[in-house]
Amino acid sequence: MKLASAPRSLPADAALGTIAEGPSALLAGPQAPREDVESIELSLLLEAIRRRWGYDFTHYSHASIRRRLDQARRAAGLANFSDLLSRVLHDESFFDRLLRYMSVTVTEMFRDPQCYRTVRERLIPVFKTFPFIKIWCAGCATGEEVYSLAILLHEEGFLERARLYATDFNKDSLDIAEKGIYPQRAMDAYAANYHQSGGRGEFSDYYSSSYDFARMKGFLRDRIIFSYHNLVTDGIFGEMNLITCRNVLIYFDKTLQEQVLRLFTDSLRHGAYLCLGAKESLNFSAVKPLYETLDSRQRIYKKRGLVAHG
Repeated sequence: MKLASAPRSLPADAALGTIAEGPSALLAGPQAPREDVESIELSLLLEAIRRRWGYDFTHYSHASIRRRLDQARRAAGLANFSDLLSRVLHDESFFDRLLRYMSVTVTEMFRDPQCYRTVRERLIPVFKTFPFIKIWCAGCATGEEVYSLAILLHEEGFLERARLYATDFNKDSLDIAEKGIYPQRAMDAYAANYHQSGGRGEFSDYYSSSYDFARMKGFLRDRIIFSYHNLVTDGIFGEMNLITCRNVLIYFDKTLQEQVLRLFTDSLRHGAYLCLGAKESLNFSAVKPLYETLDSRQRIYKKRGLVAHG
């Protein structure tokens, strides 16, 4: 199932004005050192992407975004970021390909198995006191982690009383996630993770194989809504019982991390849970007083406040 769509673009000339002229228009004075020119080019490129296509990467980690854009530039055979800017402005299909470099797609089924074991042992007993729960897997990439949660809920007899929302800004990744088709060669590693996480059956029961691919079973896909959502620019998913966003915040700068953590806080019910990645934490965040730490090692937090079971 799908919800929403990607933002619409603005015409290139209306969106950018003099930015379309490139950095040369801004460098009429004494020539700047080479590194400074590249920094200007990068800033102009990010502004072009924001104003032309509505994707704001200006608060992503500077080193990470530079590295990803440089990979895209080299793959396209372009000399510099100015050449990349021109293609981004005028070639929508090229920009769609560029987005593949900008999103986080490193994931696997039952990644960090102990985290899923903690969810199974400590969160599921709480969820079973509710008539229905909602889970948001934010930045879901190609969907492996949301299917892992669906399998866990099924084994606990709770999948039919749950709705899972899986969101990302990368349309290609969402398409893969919704189809639920993955390389067969990955299944052995996923099965090992599954058993380490406390899985109670055979992992192969949750997919059907065809040649070199495995497709997740329909009863899992039916409980998941796949939707476009940009953590930088879009609003809350309200009244969630659990939000998982693992290994995404590490690619944001401090300002954007705070913005996204506030978004998650506003999307969670009182007494609900937030699960972050192994290298992420609330320790230095302004929202930390709003949570108690359930498991510091697995980065699972509980939002303070009175729990409502309705």
